[in-house]
Amino acid sequence: MTTLASDVASVTTGIEPVPQEQRRLSGFDLAVLWGDLGVGLLVLQAGALLVPGLGAGEALAATLVGSVIGVLLLSIAAYIAADAGVPTMVLTRAAVGLRGSALPTVLNVIQLLGWTSFEILVMAQFANAIVSHLFGISAYPFWAFVFAAFCTAMALGGPLVVVRQWLEKFGVWAMLATTIALVVLLFARFDVPQLLATPGTGDLGFWLGVDIVVALPVSWFPLVADYNRFARSRAASFWGTFAGYLVANLSFFGLGLLFVLALKTDVAHLNEELVGFLGTSALLGLLALVIILADETDEGFANIYSTAVSTQNLIARIPQRALILAYGAIGFVLAILLQNADYEWFLLLIGSFFVPLLGLVAADYFVVRRSRYDGRELFTRGGRYWYQGGVNVLAIVAWLLGFLLYQWIAPPTSLSGLTDAVGGALGAVGLAFPFASPIGATIPSFALTFVLYAAAGRFAVGRRA
Repeated sequence: MTTLASDVASVTTGIEPVPQEQRRLSGFDLAVLWGDLGVGLLVLQAGALLVPGLGAGEALAATLVGSVIGVLLLSIAAYIAADAGVPTMVLTRAAVGLRGSALPTVLNVIQLLGWTSFEILVMAQFANAIVSHLFGISAYPFWAFVFAAFCTAMALGGPLVVVRQWLEKFGVWAMLATTIALVVLLFARFDVPQLLATPGTGDLGFWLGVDIVVALPVSWFPLVADYNRFARSRAASFWGTFAGYLVANLSFFGLGLLFVLALKTDVAHLNEELVGFLGTSALLGLLALVIILADETDEGFANIYSTAVSTQNLIARIPQRALILAYGAIGFVLAILLQNADYEWFLLLIGSFFVPLLGLVAADYFVVRRSRYDGRELFTRGGRYWYQGGVNVLAIVAWLLGFLLYQWIAPPTSLSGLTDAVGGALGAVGLAFPFASPIGATIPSFALTFVLYAAAGRFAVGRRA
């Protein structure tokens, strides 16, 4: 077992390939990491998005199908991540070019700032609800500052410290205790078979529900290599990620949709109602409240840390620690300004950007590059990943087509003006909008990008050879 001092001393604070002696995370380490990252209040809320649009049985089926698809895609990215030993945004240089990687990097920084603020907001609201329930004191800004500061401190420690010294000594047990406590209380206080028989309103299609479930694990794709670059092997990276995240995603999506039905509430008020319910459930309920809150901090850590690492792909000379402190502060400010809102559109928008990007990276790695990246070439101007002035136009076009296909099938309803305009334009040429895909948007978007770039990329490499 490594000591805290050795883990701190070996922290990589740049975006260069991780030396082999620092690649210490085993399959178990990564299962703990991704199991913890898959557990959280936002996952409960995401599960609540599936009902009552879907019936409880349909929602659980969508959770199973979406979890398997989404976690498999994430694990493929984890496998690739363990090869080159660089963060995800640096890894995209191989497919889109050294300069072309600026586009996914900017999108990733934006989405990570969104997730950072969401995480701080939901933790602060949850803690504030607990204190208000017990003592009648409301101090949301104070709790937002506390959690922003704690998550920032974790990010300063780095992945090895967090996994070895926090998650394995506390987080994994918190995750297990939380899950068991919620399941016990659910079955003890509610008629679960009756909940499972709850019909849906029909406002949500089954495959749109699957896309919502897929979006949670896929939203971690832009971060996965930031942590799995420390994996001992590609096999450990794949299986550790798959096992850990799959169990967590299934558990908390399922608990989220069942609790929102049991408490007769909606996603906007789920946390408040859950606090009220658990607060009346004696010691077990109060223990669950505290553990849920403590376990949520690893998501905040991951978003702050990866925002800093991603930014270094654009401006490598800025010290990582300075970026971590800056993004922790920005997350705190955004958490104060934002209000609790429906973020279904945010999940689908993330999916539309990053599902086809993952298809592009997978095609480049497995087909075009024959399962091998050269980490040094990812930093070489004029090298094999330079393409045309640092940008691979073929890859960008394939990614764009995959994005458009996803939007055609599952447009974000909150952007009504844009979707109405696009719908009118497509209707004028005889195309339905949205397109009623029998398998949702994730698989078609991933497959289109993968196939297009697998063919175009091999052809281009053959010509250069």
